[in-house]
Amino acid sequence: MLQTYAPQGGPALGRTNLPRLRQALASRGLDGFVVPHEDEWQNEYVPEAYDRLAWLTGFTGSAGAAVVLTDKAAVFVDGRYTLQVRAQVDEACFAARDLVEEGAAGWLQANAKPGAKIGYDPKLHSPDALARIQAGVSAAGAILVPVTPNPIDAIWVDRPPIPMAQVKPHEDSFTGQASREKRQAVAQSLAEAGAQAVVLTAPASLAWLFNIRGGDVARTPLPLGEAIVRADGRADLFLAPEKTTPELRAWLGNDVALFEPDDFPAALSAMQGVPVLVDPASSSAWVFDTLSAAGATIVRGPDPVIMPRATKNATEIEGARSAHRRDGAAISRYLRWLQIEAPKGQIDEITACQKLEGLRVATGALQDLSFDSISGSGPNGAIVHYRVTETTNRTLQPGELFLIDSGGQYQDGTTDITRTVAIGTPSPEMRERYTLVLKGHVALSRVRFPAGTTGSALDVLARHALWQAGLDYDHGTGHGVGSYLGVHEGPHRIAKAPNTVALRPGMVVSNEPGYYKEGAYGIRIENLQVVTPPAPIPGGERDMLGFETLTLAPLDRALIVPALLSPEEKAWVNAYHADVAAQIAPLLEGEDRQWLEAACAPL
Repeated sequence: MLQTYAPQGGPALGRTNLPRLRQALASRGLDGFVVPHEDEWQNEYVPEAYDRLAWLTGFTGSAGAAVVLTDKAAVFVDGRYTLQVRAQVDEACFAARDLVEEGAAGWLQANAKPGAKIGYDPKLHSPDALARIQAGVSAAGAILVPVTPNPIDAIWVDRPPIPMAQVKPHEDSFTGQASREKRQAVAQSLAEAGAQAVVLTAPASLAWLFNIRGGDVARTPLPLGEAIVRADGRADLFLAPEKTTPELRAWLGNDVALFEPDDFPAALSAMQGVPVLVDPASSSAWVFDTLSAAGATIVRGPDPVIMPRATKNATEIEGARSAHRRDGAAISRYLRWLQIEAPKGQIDEITACQKLEGLRVATGALQDLSFDSISGSGPNGAIVHYRVTETTNRTLQPGELFLIDSGGQYQDGTTDITRTVAIGTPSPEMRERYTLVLKGHVALSRVRFPAGTTGSALDVLARHALWQAGLDYDHGTGHGVGSYLGVHEGPHRIAKAPNTVALRPGMVVSNEPGYYKEGAYGIRIENLQVVTPPAPIPGGERDMLGFETLTLAPLDRALIVPALLSPEEKAWVNAYHADVAAQIAPLLEGEDRQWLEAACAPL
């Protein structure tokens, strides 16, 4: 469970591993190779044994890619990682490029030579992602070539062990619905899609559908495996035997047959003439290729588990509330400790992480962190997805801001919260910009909206106050969150980028606008909130959805400029703090409780 702080990656990796990969490519007659961040299961957070991008480049972020040609190479990251990539990747080996605007496809179009053979591992790319790369390669007059086995795997001599964590039942008291009921709903989706089976490769879909949890992916209780679900609700589940137990087999029941992962290719090849639903956004191109070669009828469509997994039921929502109360009490104890100890100049970023993790462990319910905590003081706080190491660790200093983004995995829910606090006395600029971020956060908390509204339509609310001051931030405003699953969960989100998935009642989403001044400080305020059912507004003509805030922890009142808040914004902050005090104070005692009540006093 403990977070590690050893140096991660580094420029030396590129200088060592890039020449080795080029030699391996040359021996296979290849002029280039595409290395995505994703693994065989399209995970965002990748087990070390499958993090080929980190092995090659040293970059350890959760999104990215690299392309290696004979004479040049590039690594691609989005706006969250523009500072991190400079610190981790040798610019003499890899040019740092934009993942969103240019991407691997655009770079290949501009740099691949006519006739060049560009390799890719079909197990690491979804057909949707591969189609974009194919377009770029074709425009350059080059050729895209599938390569198996992966050439990196053949030269990765010190590869970490393949994860083999046991898979455990996740009780219906937490899920609110039995697996058999869920599988029957999937069967209904198959009938509507004209399919007789669906291939599922997303670990989160397996975990949710079968009411199981694993430990193959750090910070996320996921089992790596695959499944085929039939039109009658019966299923084949492919898991390594090391992960299974008699308890698990009894839990799955007679309608779920267990097989080994090595049996999965044969199971796909046996589906000749069968209409099979497969998601081109989440399953790999290899799955599609194997089914096509078998003569299956491929029905391209969304994973039928995604929407029900994202739309939490009443049990899951109440579990989220319970988890956030428990987590909020730990956070409140932490913020009091921070306010007392940090100004003394003896607390560093690692100590701050360890203290918070210890307070979560003390709840007796923590299963794991939901991600490695982002603990950034001063200029490190301006690195959006900063991860402290022994090398970068710095002391929290008076007059600086400290940003702590963290979360916990509990059986009844997953939490994710960011608080920015002043160490000592903040500057007027810090207070003004914090308040601008707060205005955006409040706007996204208070909004009411009609059914059919996407997160893209709401994103501007979080940025409006910053935009009017000529400021912005280069990351999304909100991501979905699972129920004792991934801290980042689709298909919904709140971001500038267009999204066609409407927000539905029961969806949990983060609200996290920010501002980052490079070399100085970072500000982010993050709560999780759940979409509420349609309800009338007095005098209105249509019922409107809204948000219920789940996260319960005080904001730093020392950073708020009340004069910059409207009466409605100030009222929201006061009401939120009153709710925090009402729900969290009974869980605290003595000085912790007194501190919380003072921290939640009206503005």
